[in-house]
Amino acid sequence: MTSCVLAATGFESWPLLLTLGLLAIGGGTAAWLLLGRRAGRGKTAAFAAIPLLVLALVASGGFAPAPASAAAPCPPGSTPSPMPSTPAPIITPTATPSPVDYQPGAAGIGDAYFPLDGNGGYDVQHYDLDLAYAPDTDVLSGTATVTALATQNLSAFNLDFDTRAVDGTDSITISAVTVNGQAADWSLTSTQISDVTGQPQAAGSTDGDATPPRTELTVIPLAGIDTGASITTTVAYSGVPIEVSDAFGPAGVFATPTGAVVVGQPRVAATWFPSNDHPADKATFSTRMTVPAGLEVIGNGRLAGQSTANGLTTFDWEMEQPMATYLATATLGDYTVTSETGADGITYYDAIDPTLFDRDVDGTPGVKVGDVAKTIFESEPQVISFLSQYFGDYPFSEAGGLAIGYIGEHVDPDTGETVPDDLPYALENQTRPIYPAWAFPADADPSVVVHELAHQWYGDSLSMQRWSDIWLNEGFATYAEWLWAAEHGGPSTQEAFQDAYDSIPETSSFWQTVVADPGAPGIFDGAVYTRGGMTLQALRTEVGDADFFAILKGWATEHAGTAVSTEQFVAYAEQVSGDDLTAFFDTWIYSAGKPALD
Repeated sequence: MTSCVLAATGFESWPLLLTLGLLAIGGGTAAWLLLGRRAGRGKTAAFAAIPLLVLALVASGGFAPAPASAAAPCPPGSTPSPMPSTPAPIITPTATPSPVDYQPGAAGIGDAYFPLDGNGGYDVQHYDLDLAYAPDTDVLSGTATVTALATQNLSAFNLDFDTRAVDGTDSITISAVTVNGQAADWSLTSTQISDVTGQPQAAGSTDGDATPPRTELTVIPLAGIDTGASITTTVAYSGVPIEVSDAFGPAGVFATPTGAVVVGQPRVAATWFPSNDHPADKATFSTRMTVPAGLEVIGNGRLAGQSTANGLTTFDWEMEQPMATYLATATLGDYTVTSETGADGITYYDAIDPTLFDRDVDGTPGVKVGDVAKTIFESEPQVISFLSQYFGDYPFSEAGGLAIGYIGEHVDPDTGETVPDDLPYALENQTRPIYPAWAFPADADPSVVVHELAHQWYGDSLSMQRWSDIWLNEGFATYAEWLWAAEHGGPSTQEAFQDAYDSIPETSSFWQTVVADPGAPGIFDGAVYTRGGMTLQALRTEVGDADFFAILKGWATEHAGTAVSTEQFVAYAEQVSGDDLTAFFDTWIYSAGKPALD
């Protein structure tokens, strides 16, 4: 529909122009009468034309001004619309910003196997541990400073810090907590853990309680912390760390006659420093440990400094590449230490408990554990060179090992005698694996050292996103042992595979472990190691040597320094090989049962 519009109003010029035209006609006529008598006809005609031109202009409207706006005629009875005009500017009021919604971070990183391990809401960048240990009292004291980035708007956040015993008593006491230099409120909450499953006790469970319970240190800063902001939290504390006794064996800070051994998996870090205790959140470390002069402290990475004053020596260890918390150590005591930078540019730092030089290898009188350990440690450059052929460049600047003595003792229930205890496992502590005496056999076979050094690629540089991914650590390290044996007089990798396949009957529980999901109690089951290694040999047969070794090396080098998952490995193997490996992996790692061989 078209609206009629009122014509623009303004100055009407036509009356004035008419008047001027008439005056011009009159003036022209007078001029004609006066001049016509004196001049010729040409000039008279020119003057006479002027009034005629003026009349023509007036009649044609040539001098009339154009209307300001055209207007549609308004029919009778209609209501005319006013002429449109320039609208007044619209002023938008400034919106009041919504208040930031600060929420507490989760008390767990999201791992179904160990739901209280790690925490949500932040990503740790660096741990700065400034501690002292007194061997005469076993008291650990000092500060832990945790630098992190907030991944959500935080009103509060948790750190894992297992300071309490099962009965609720505090073995370690916290004296102060600050966030970004300001005192913060804090509280402790403990949850009993099953000594069978390693998970929080279920209602009605008859499982025993693991030692210690999982304790969450909840930190409440004075003001909310915005997403992306840096958080520097310092915790001051002192006490005797609680040794771990759970479904996975002994772990923690083991007091020894001259110091302490710090080792364990999956739980250890939170027994001696507050942390985001899960391998998915890796960070760099600075560890300063002060001990009585004359003792050694063996940590991760590079020994950046050592100073002695007033009968105390402080060691400064710097781990400058990201590390999972369970791999951290600050083992201390009386050790024989050697340090040397090899031709490969790697600094090898090895330490041996001197009591091992007086201890016979089991079953071989006269062969001393310490001597064998020294021989095997001397082969570390050879082992790393060998593994680098298959896995790519060694991922760190430092390497070495730590041969420890007894970690405790127990009473034999049959004889009543006190029997010393060795650590029942070796562990891949980053750049500095820890080995018990049994890792050094009389024939100086370095298989255990090969396994733990292989973990420097698979387990340390590449850590697990979730504990269900542990076969990516143990299966690969087992396969490294097979590769080493094949080139040092042992069976080929295919023979090792076939021997394992043939020697384990179909009815064995071994085949019931789902390698990529062994369950929380099964993370260290034999199948995770052996069937994990068998999976890699089967993959080699499936895709061929060229693609297999490209997968093995590329997986380590392209994902260095990150936390990885089984799904990522499957996708990477398919990418490199160009094959659809769904059925293959379904058979070998996602299903129970003994696979059929073609």
